[in-house]
Amino acid sequence: MNPKILLLLLLSAALPIQAKAQPTTTLSQAIHDAWGNRKNIQAGRLNSDVQALQTAALHKKYYPQVSLDYSYQYNPILQSSILPIGKFNPEFPADATERVQFGTTWSQAAGATVLQPLMDFSIKRQIAESHLQEKISGATQAQAEYELAYQVTKAYINIAVQQQQIRSATLDSARTWVSFRLQQDIFDAGRLLKSDLNKAIINHNNEKQKVADAIAQVVQNKVYLLFLTGKTFTDGNDLAIDSNFFKQDMALWLGKPSEKDSIPAIEQLRLQQAFALLQQRSEKSKYLPTLHFKGFIGANQFTNNFNPVEADTWFGYSYLALVAKLPILTGDDKKKKIQQLQLQSTQYELQRADRSEQSEQEFVTAKLEIERLQHQLRTLSENLLLSRESVRIIQDRALAGQETAAALNTEELELQRIASDVTDIQQQIWLFWLEYLKASGLLQQLWQ
Repeated sequence: MNPKILLLLLLSAALPIQAKAQPTTTLSQAIHDAWGNRKNIQAGRLNSDVQALQTAALHKKYYPQVSLDYSYQYNPILQSSILPIGKFNPEFPADATERVQFGTTWSQAAGATVLQPLMDFSIKRQIAESHLQEKISGATQAQAEYELAYQVTKAYINIAVQQQQIRSATLDSARTWVSFRLQQDIFDAGRLLKSDLNKAIINHNNEKQKVADAIAQVVQNKVYLLFLTGKTFTDGNDLAIDSNFFKQDMALWLGKPSEKDSIPAIEQLRLQQAFALLQQRSEKSKYLPTLHFKGFIGANQFTNNFNPVEADTWFGYSYLALVAKLPILTGDDKKKKIQQLQLQSTQYELQRADRSEQSEQEFVTAKLEIERLQHQLRTLSENLLLSRESVRIIQDRALAGQETAAALNTEELELQRIASDVTDIQQQIWLFWLEYLKASGLLQQLWQ
């Protein structure tokens, strides 16, 4: 078969996904689609909304509190008091006393109470804590979105690398076919051992398998990326990635300063530390004075008969009061509680410092790995060009009877090894680049 015809057939078989001419999906679009469709992201946003509503509700604690009160009471034993009757009637000795019962067997009360906070530091602390909880919830949500964006980008990169591998392996398959046919002709002429022909067949089969494996991996990663973006492959969905994204200069990214403090996980620990400090102030505010305005208007009934509507037994009652309160003992161990919160604050501070140091180590390591692999890639790319040139030369010499088939098979095998190493290193470079962005806080720039 003509090698050019074979090449066209292999390309059409290897790239069936492109035949649909799907619109290009940029990385930023894929990330935003994932955020908009993943159920756990939507649930996290609802949690933030719930926390915001809780904060709004706390502000209403400053509003007047109005309640309606009613009670109907039976008094089987009436309260007694001792009166100094000698003070009121000179006919009795000065120290004379008399036991007197107060109240009636039945009584009821009904009215409305209004309580207006004027000075209550605990309300202010509760609102401040809730505001900070909103930020913590937001940081938690941002971390979930950060991790999802990382997974989307990783799948996006894997698809690009594997598509490049398909193209490369397809071209290599055409070349190994030429080597195989050349050796088949020599074998048919009785000038080649069957073992050498078998090696040529093995080399060609290996390249065909590389194409098949790369296609399968592309499909798997597309299925995964469609899943992340809330779509399914079975519905006929497909995506074409933006190849221009992979033409950017990595050196520009590697030269940017680290922004690791913007990583949501680190920001979350900082906010949790601040929350523990705020809780300490809230605990102390429990012992601050409070000032409220309180008013009541209503009526009481007193009767010795069970008759809620008995005439001339209801008496109006109301009052206005300014109520000040200074807590002395609350039943809590204030000192131990504050010590506990101080320890929690220190704990979060240490965790944040450790997470920051870990990010520093990760992005420095990733940068060093990228530089090492880029140097290795330059060497292997040059070797790949030289190896391909050598295969073409040996093919021509073998056709002219000036080189052995064994030498051609050996050079083909070496070319396959180098090509495989080049593909692996290209993928590693992009994945280390992604790790560098994640650890340095620059990942956010992929979707901004």
